[in-house]
Amino acid sequence: MGTNSRLAFWTSFAGFSLDAMDVQLYAFMLPILVALWNLTHAQAGLLATVTLVSSAAGGWMAGLLADRLGRVRLLKITILGLAVSTCLCGLVDGYASFLAARTFQGLCFGSEWTVGAVLVAEAAAPEFRGRMVGAAQSAWPVGWGLAAASATLVPALLPPDWGWRAPFMIGLLPAVLIFFYRTRIKEMEAFLQSHGRAPWNGIFAAPVLPSTLKGCLLTTGMHGGYWAIATWWPAMLTAERGFPTATASLYFGALVAGSFLGYAFGAWLGDAKGRRGTLASFALGATALLLTCTLYPVSDQVLLLLSFPLGFFALGMFSVIGAVLAELYPTALRGSGLGFCYNFGRGMAGATPLLIGGGILGMGLSHAIGLYATAAYALVLLATSLLPETRGRKLEGIPAA
Repeated sequence: MGTNSRLAFWTSFAGFSLDAMDVQLYAFMLPILVALWNLTHAQAGLLATVTLVSSAAGGWMAGLLADRLGRVRLLKITILGLAVSTCLCGLVDGYASFLAARTFQGLCFGSEWTVGAVLVAEAAAPEFRGRMVGAAQSAWPVGWGLAAASATLVPALLPPDWGWRAPFMIGLLPAVLIFFYRTRIKEMEAFLQSHGRAPWNGIFAAPVLPSTLKGCLLTTGMHGGYWAIATWWPAMLTAERGFPTATASLYFGALVAGSFLGYAFGAWLGDAKGRRGTLASFALGATALLLTCTLYPVSDQVLLLLSFPLGFFALGMFSVIGAVLAELYPTALRGSGLGFCYNFGRGMAGATPLLIGGGILGMGLSHAIGLYATAAYALVLLATSLLPETRGRKLEGIPAA
């Protein structure tokens, strides 16, 4: 891997880490904000939903622009937008302004992953693409862990009014550093040879539309399961288990640690055994563990033990998704195709936090998480049965629409 490819990988890894940290801070600040602003569960769910829905629009628009203006140029814009929008979340004065800031954050959040995943996929050799994209995607639990750490430590060190605000601002300096290193990246040869040749709606053309529909089905299931856990798991630990913040952080830390190992193993397995089998096995594992943790009265000790493998399976499947979507589209459509599918799924999954928030009174928080996430993973299994196996596919050999 040359210098340019290494820069593409590491700046994407750093950007994905910041992406995860900035967005996941909300889940950890949620108990504080519910008490501070006297929010209903439906209002709290809406704050998560608007970010996911706006991220769908942001990701697709960024993918379209990346196919025309360049991957590197867009990535320099998205990292600064992410930092500014997250800082605004810490400067708001109430629910309405926080809702607006979260909407802006979602636009930048969706854009960062879309364009970074395309850049890394095009920088990788076919036989290592799954591992390289999966390794970049493993930055998500790193950012998740940073969010948990900052949400635990910073409020304990600062006065109450600034304790919840400051964590939203600490990503500004890392974003500036990432921007600086991205100015040194050159566009990949694949993009230079093919950009600007496809229409904006090329991913809906007859030869490509089946791939777009299957990709959307897959990502809707994956995101639906993940965001059910990511948004409400900390609240479930405090509300139903009665854990203080430090204890809840320990349980969530076990889930995050498992997810990091899941990313590493899933990336290797996708290259070694294939994309479809990896996705199916991880979806089945996540379903079994979720149902055990949420529908049965397991003890606190058992829940801690199961948190690690739950993170392994629920997040590990994301190590494959970047490679799968990149391998479905020709270079001229790769940004818009990956951006639309991945963020369509994220946008559809945006309903999950809202539905869970509205369903808490009827079935309880843990049961709502388990049932909604299980339904989502059923979609992953359906999509996996329909998708072609793309392992080892050469990106330059994919026919255009």
